Amino acid sequence: MSNQATEIQKPARLQALTGLRCFAAVNVVLFHFSNPQWFGVLAPVVNAGYASVSYFILLSGYVLAYNYNERARNGELDRRRFWEARFTRLYPIYLLSLLLSYNMLKLEWGAHTHAWFWTGMVLSPLLLQGWFGPIATFLNTPAWTMSAEAFYYFLFPWMAKWKAPKSMHSHLWKMAGVWALGLLPGVLYIVWNPDGVAHPDRWTVAPWLRILKYTPLPHFPSFIFGVLLADLDRMVNRASRLRLFLGIFGFVSTFTLLWLGSAIPYAIIHDGLLMPLFACIVLGLAGHNWLSSAIGCRPLVFIGEGSYCLYLLHFNLWNLLHNCGVLQWTGLIRFDPWLSYVLMIAMALGCMYFIEKPAQRALRGWLKLWR
Repeated sequence: MSNQATEIQKPARLQALTGLRCFAAVNVVLFHFSNPQWFGVLAPVVNAGYASVSYFILLSGYVLAYNYNERARNGELDRRRFWEARFTRLYPIYLLSLLLSYNMLKLEWGAHTHAWFWTGMVLSPLLLQGWFGPIATFLNTPAWTMSAEAFYYFLFPWMAKWKAPKSMHSHLWKMAGVWALGLLPGVLYIVWNPDGVAHPDRWTVAPWLRILKYTPLPHFPSFIFGVLLADLDRMVNRASRLRLFLGIFGFVSTFTLLWLGSAIPYAIIHDGLLMPLFACIVLGLAGHNWLSSAIGCRPLVFIGEGSYCLYLLHFNLWNLLHNCGVLQWTGLIRFDPWLSYVLMIAMALGCMYFIEKPAQRALRGWLKLWR
């Protein structure tokens, strides 16, 4: 098989989805490092920044299936090269995020038993810490998602071979089943209430809630849903007005549910409930309409391309900016946190161009030597 089999002949890029990644990544930053009330009518969106992570997981399943399903069904997807491509794309920045988290070691030592601390030290570089609730956010909080994605990427070559659906009707029922499966962990948490917390929210710290929020299996249905969404996407004409309607409906309905806030149990809106609405947004932005053109504009796409770096490094970059003293020394601290947000985006883009991409090329060259 050609070495280019998993790297070329991909479908057209969907720029609007990259543009939306800009908003999703920035929303995670604001979720962690702002007061949502600063944002007025958008406060419910910022206060639910965790939903952006659920969107990223669903989108990763969709994008992989969009790019690879046809080749996998034709027997043209080489598993080893697919895994190599995923590893070289993700691991350099992931490793950088761990190295930049050295100042967290003292805090982690005090927060865990010695056994859990050393387990975290061993498993984090292996992308395995996310399987264990007590250390899922070890060193770098967002890194738990890489444990989940590594697991999903390992399984994806087999998932990509699933038979193409014969009808939209049957496929929608299949997606509904996956949605129900995604709701199940949250529903069971609400019914059993294993942590004994009457009304858990984003501030609640409890062992079973950590498992629900930060481990791979509760989020797996979102990834599967994204994979199935790619087949549904192929059934809808890109120029169809239905796509524009779905996109607008998805955005408005998502905002409405987030605006309801505590009226919706945190355990199900954190992951699962929004799957169909995210699907509507993806279908809308994957079409040819004014909505996809607006969100697919060059500035948003430019920042969206660095969304992985911004998402994974935002704790590191925030701490670096505020621990080095440069903002205080220059007097620019008076513009904080707004200046920090801009600088973090710029630094994330710098990491993408000067660390991620060169490291990716070097790793791929090195792995090619060992084939």
